[in-house]
Amino acid sequence: MKFYPLAVIFVMLGFAVMSFNPSRKGFKNENSTIHRGLTDFKTRLSQLKSDAYLFSENKITLEDLRKTLRETRNSFKEIEFYVAYHYPEFTKNHLNAAPLFHIEAAGTTSYTLPPEGLQVLDEMVFSDEANEKKDEIKAITDFLFNSYASFYLSSMKNGISTGNNKTLPLRIELIRIYSLGVTGFDTPGSLNISEEAEHAFTGMKKYIQDDSYFKNYNTEKANLLFTAGIRYLSENKDFETFDRIEFYKKFIQPLYQELGSWDGRADDLKEFSGWNPASTNFFSSDFLDPYFYTLLKNDEDNEALRKLGKQIFYDQNVSDNGKMSCATCHLPENAFTDLKVKSQSNVDGKTVLRNSPTLYNAVFAKRFFYDLRAFYLEQQAEHVIYNKDEFNTSYDNIIKKLNANPEYKKAFKIAFKKGNINRENFSKALSSYVASLYSYESDFDQFMRNEKEISSDVKKGFNLFMGKANCATCHFAPNFSGLVPPFFNENESEVLGITAKPLSYKPLELDADKGRINSPVKKENSWIYENSFKTVTVRNVALTKPYFHNGAFGTLEEVLEFYNEGGGEGLGLKINNQTLAADKLNLTPKEIKQIIAFLNSLTDISKVKAR
Repeated sequence: MKFYPLAVIFVMLGFAVMSFNPSRKGFKNENSTIHRGLTDFKTRLSQLKSDAYLFSENKITLEDLRKTLRETRNSFKEIEFYVAYHYPEFTKNHLNAAPLFHIEAAGTTSYTLPPEGLQVLDEMVFSDEANEKKDEIKAITDFLFNSYASFYLSSMKNGISTGNNKTLPLRIELIRIYSLGVTGFDTPGSLNISEEAEHAFTGMKKYIQDDSYFKNYNTEKANLLFTAGIRYLSENKDFETFDRIEFYKKFIQPLYQELGSWDGRADDLKEFSGWNPASTNFFSSDFLDPYFYTLLKNDEDNEALRKLGKQIFYDQNVSDNGKMSCATCHLPENAFTDLKVKSQSNVDGKTVLRNSPTLYNAVFAKRFFYDLRAFYLEQQAEHVIYNKDEFNTSYDNIIKKLNANPEYKKAFKIAFKKGNINRENFSKALSSYVASLYSYESDFDQFMRNEKEISSDVKKGFNLFMGKANCATCHFAPNFSGLVPPFFNENESEVLGITAKPLSYKPLELDADKGRINSPVKKENSWIYENSFKTVTVRNVALTKPYFHNGAFGTLEEVLEFYNEGGGEGLGLKINNQTLAADKLNLTPKEIKQIIAFLNSLTDISKVKAR
């Protein structure tokens, strides 16, 4: 539980108000459901503001304030699909930010700011410390009201933005409900997941019924699904026993597929999001678009290019001393890891700084390396090429070697019309191969697509992962990484307080690697990123030991023990800004085994086997 000094909050308020400047482009009048929803949310916020003041003066109880906050959040949930889709940055940064400090840029300067909005209030008001945080609650509520009031006045005066495909906001909201809602990410204090999802369903159902756009489609099936889903959510309110598999299969996926059949245009999202609107299931290989994450485009890619990229990937001659290839640290039989604590250097007896992560699904990221220093896949390879402890070479040297090789000359002619062996084509070939290494044919994926059955332990493990164990609030479904839904266009890093050795070694010591704070991305040189590391995917995790950036944990049991204790802070270590909750999870040995059973069910190396 993190709270923020009032002085910092007031600095935040002044900066954020000045930075709010909604776009005027594309404004139109919208249907009455949206107008009523926007107005109702403003009314609820006004009541929340009033109650926050009354609470600070001891004129109402904490339960009264919690009730008002719950009603306010429910009101927001009924219009969230619309506001968060058309105004994603405003919503993410000002209305409903995750309760973590963040970096916000202004010109050439960047600021470290505390979060603001409904999630922060949910965590604070539903905490045991709420009575000691009355002034902070009042300040954050004040700013939330003022920030939204500016947006509301603008929307009433100018109209509100609308897109050409009105099913896209609805489908994005289904992703949001499943990946952020029912996991508890969005309700870190109250865990009021069912009621909020119920209101989100209600808002979408009203919108479809009210808007003439949907008269072009047969909405009967969707209406029945929303109605049944609302009933289901009203009857299943317990956070820990909520069946996220049943909810997905009965309501989320059928609605996702049905709404997608109405209007398949992706025109509002193709430059902004990695999500593929043509997909029909969260757990299918086409759910994300790999070409959103690379400089390589879909129409440039082909089998000849992938074959060339694979040849480069395994070629040791690419490195300066001819002893290292990409496969030195990324072995296909180990899900493209090397099973070493830290990967080997080109110098005998020396290692590089960190553990080797899997390349399976690595393309699905907007930032690369544990410290997030690379911004696209091709830049990731560049860091390896120039690193003196790895390839220790340059593009010029590599291109000279390739030009001197008749086999490469032939391969480049097949892959490219002009056959040019240059830096750009080299990068495209390597990206083509790495981008092909996606992995969505695991037992669990096939189960979620109704193609096979899995054990009860795997099912229970998944529900624990998505619920009580709190795993999915960082390893977001369906990629189970820090690629943030629902737009999948940014990556998270986390401060976990990782120890230098497993917990059986005493005394416990914090790992010395400072992580993201030492990356070359200077605008992110903030105290909030000390000991912060990229949240990598847990797909194929059964094959990718040892674990964490330092390779200090050799088994999944050791990893789960670490999380069960609340990370470094929960273990008593002093951590500056641990983003992992320090509370103990109280998982039983049986529950830990069930979570591991689920993690094992995410194994899929079929692409390598097929080749």
